Amino acid sequence: MCDSTVCVVKCNSYDSDEVKNSFDRLLSPIGGLDFVKKGMKVAVKVNLVTAIKPEKAATTHPALVLELCRRLIELGAEVTVGDSPGGPFTGIYLKGVYSATGMRRVCDVGARLNDDFSSTVCDSFPDAVKLKSFEYTSWLSSADVIINFAKLKTHGMMGMSAAVKNMFGAIPGTLKPEYHYRFSNSRDFADMLIDIDEFFKPALSIVDGVDAMEGNGPTMGDVRHVGILAASKNVYDLDTVCASVISLTPDRVPTCALAIERGLGHSAKEIRAVGDGVGISICDFKNIDRPNDIEFFGGLIGIKGKLANKFLKSALCTRPTLSRGCVGCRKCADVCPAGAISMKDKKPRIDREKCIRCFCCQEFCPKGAMTVHRPLAARALAKIR
Repeated sequence: MCDSTVCVVKCNSYDSDEVKNSFDRLLSPIGGLDFVKKGMKVAVKVNLVTAIKPEKAATTHPALVLELCRRLIELGAEVTVGDSPGGPFTGIYLKGVYSATGMRRVCDVGARLNDDFSSTVCDSFPDAVKLKSFEYTSWLSSADVIINFAKLKTHGMMGMSAAVKNMFGAIPGTLKPEYHYRFSNSRDFADMLIDIDEFFKPALSIVDGVDAMEGNGPTMGDVRHVGILAASKNVYDLDTVCASVISLTPDRVPTCALAIERGLGHSAKEIRAVGDGVGISICDFKNIDRPNDIEFFGGLIGIKGKLANKFLKSALCTRPTLSRGCVGCRKCADVCPAGAISMKDKKPRIDREKCIRCFCCQEFCPKGAMTVHRPLAARALAKIR
């Protein structure tokens, strides 16, 4: 298991001097960039979930990526920055994403933006729990090391999107709905994400929590200033610490809980947290109550058990719901891996029998009109627990 040290430092803005100073304090306690050698090819895997301005806090901020790239290039590395967001993994599509997110700034210090849009098939990954074979973006495999640079956000299915979830960007964008469908249970999906991290094994993971996203994340939530950067060589321990910053316990983030269960991450008490940002916790951070996958009446069989589970899941389980702001663009219907959304009178209609609660519709709605809804009964039960 990797070293359990996680460094958390204060960083109150994306001002270049502030960022430089914060990076000095962030990297030194975890060995800095000691793994980088002259001539090494380094892939910086950022979060570019969609073509959106960095001020919206949905993507890794370019000011931070710029500083990391500058340091890597000073060490003699060849640096490529990239991601495969939800959508076609093509030069035309990524051109718009790079521009909107401000990521073209990294070219100013000699880094390059990924222009290899090919994919590679892994026929066999025997160490995986769920993802025994899969297709991934080739640019990552051409690097000597990967640095995983994530954004701190809420997430409808996983509760939180940070370092572990960020590596899902290794999967070509148009294949992502298929993976949501194959691993529709949140535990299976979390195991699949962990498998991806275990395959790529990033040498270093960093989380941008200067401005995070709360509420209707990971694309259309609200900007929340948190004022921290966090880093570790253990991606799972990093996420456990990040979860605590936004007042989530590991059991509310499936990737954290399963990483501990699989012996890949440490419990919060076992993690060595260092830095002047340790202990920061936003108690009123607006998190998403992620769906659960339990069978409420597992002991009942036959029609009674099925009806009981169907009723209680309908009454208690979190689900995507259409709210105000829909413009009828049908993006939700196009991305739904289960084919559960149809358009009627230019508005989406969700077939609850087909819905697998992957929240792709909520994640990629360009207007934030699709939200995560927690039923009244579930909210009432939470208050009396």
